[in-house]
Amino acid sequence: MHDLVIRGGTVVNGTGGKPFVADIAIDGDQVSLVGTVAAKGREEIDATGKFVTPGFVDVHTHYDGQATWDDEMAPSSWHGITTVVMGNCGVGFAPARPDRHEWLINLMEGVEDIPGTALAEGMSWNWETFPEYLDELERMPRTVDVATHVPHGAVRAYVLGDREKPGAVPTQDEIDQMSKIVEDGLKAGALGFSTSRTILHRSIDGELVPGTTATKEELIGIGRAMGRVGYGVFEMASDLNKEWDEFSWMGDLSRETGMPVTFAALQSIAKDQSLDEQIANMRAENDNGANIVAQIALRGNGIVMAWQGTVNPFLRHPSWMEMEDLGWDEKYAKLKDPVFKAQLLDEASIPPEQVDMMPVFMVVTQGWQMQFEMDEDFNYEPKADESIAARAAAAGKSGAEYAYDLMMVDDGKGFIYLPLLNYMDGNLDFLEALQQSDDTVNSLSDGGAHCGTICDAASPTFMLEHWVKNRSRGTISLEHAIKRQCLDTARLYGLNDRGLLKPGYLADVNVIDMDRIKLGKPWLAFDLPAGGKRLLQKADGYDYTIKSGQVTFKGGVVTDKRPGGLIRGPQMLEILEAAE
Repeated sequence: MHDLVIRGGTVVNGTGGKPFVADIAIDGDQVSLVGTVAAKGREEIDATGKFVTPGFVDVHTHYDGQATWDDEMAPSSWHGITTVVMGNCGVGFAPARPDRHEWLINLMEGVEDIPGTALAEGMSWNWETFPEYLDELERMPRTVDVATHVPHGAVRAYVLGDREKPGAVPTQDEIDQMSKIVEDGLKAGALGFSTSRTILHRSIDGELVPGTTATKEELIGIGRAMGRVGYGVFEMASDLNKEWDEFSWMGDLSRETGMPVTFAALQSIAKDQSLDEQIANMRAENDNGANIVAQIALRGNGIVMAWQGTVNPFLRHPSWMEMEDLGWDEKYAKLKDPVFKAQLLDEASIPPEQVDMMPVFMVVTQGWQMQFEMDEDFNYEPKADESIAARAAAAGKSGAEYAYDLMMVDDGKGFIYLPLLNYMDGNLDFLEALQQSDDTVNSLSDGGAHCGTICDAASPTFMLEHWVKNRSRGTISLEHAIKRQCLDTARLYGLNDRGLLKPGYLADVNVIDMDRIKLGKPWLAFDLPAGGKRLLQKADGYDYTIKSGQVTFKGGVVTDKRPGGLIRGPQMLEILEAAE
């Protein structure tokens, strides 16, 4: 008798091969048989007419704080994700000297829009070193497995102390200290190291994050520590300024250490290179023996704007700024007042102090042709004639008034979608070829981050609903989409025990009704510690999610099972003999 048998489903096993109808037997935390299962299961699932896939592996999340207090790991776990890799973009909470807790919280709040009050109340800080942080993560069972990078920001702050400022150049001794911390972190179980080199990433005080101005010597010195350990991924978000010659040192680092280097590849007004140039420069290095992998998003990356969100088009209008300390009920009462509305619309926005943020500021406050109303059946690949500019013109209103009115719907809970990145062409056609490339991975969900501005943790569901099922401009096959979100992401990080449905592999499984797969409407919840806000989005169509052989979600509702834990280092595979 098997522990669990999934019967009669159409198996999409993660290889990219054609789906086939089969049973799946699970014993303990592993798949034991895929085919015809004669023996009964202590628990059985009828998957007839449904698709059975591996659990999704999301390699770009920011649950570094949430993972220390939350065992459900929403919203990622609501979307078929069974493994998350966090600590991306150089931000995290270890190592951490006691006098640097608030500084690290401010850094995370600024870069990733995670409420600082929630982090301050939610985290125990029962650690100082990175290995101690991993020990803390290991204490809590969850619905998903978690793995992490060693974050550059925390490492730099730990070594440089008060000298950690933009432009600070570490001594060779300090580089050696940072390298030793990274080496020890990898040996303790980290899957890699991360850094950030983009002006879009700033602390809550507006300062560029650690690593933005790091020298090639510092970055390669840290990379060599990874080479000494013999595994790990070097992850980076960067503006890819041509004068920094990023691809050259990334190529040198990868060739010298044998480690993969991965970066966020996006269409962006902040980047000094077009996406085509980024990919071409990456491939030139790879043709010369490097292993650089581009992380790509599957939709426009940007901002969901709302009155109660982090950003709205009027956030720098004096009348709005004067309400900063008011509660929502008081703000809403003012917003409903026609006199206040007229006053707010008549005002001009106050420009930001950071001159280099002006392009973003202009798009947020005046870019009506790039902003879209998020209605009930919103399509994340909207057309130009659906923009606020177009709809405002048709309604005989200014863009500002139309934006104001649509955010007032549903008792002031209306949303505006602004695809700040990855939507320069007004469509997603440019991503089609990249999804077929072995030197790219589907990524950049930012699960757990940007709590008041996005909910891209739902990316796997978007992939299924939009790219596989509904996209009028051209779809991808289900089997390819599953490979991209399972096997490809797992292999990049050395997680060789998951991403496939075969005997011996970890029993991380989704049972999906593709006829019903659909993203729900996002909403703002105030359920983080200290009442912190976050955008959440659920989905229909996930009949079951199974983690390590145990059902964690049934019909989209979480169960009491918590089989997930901490991943320490790359995971090898123990092949099992298929048994009846």
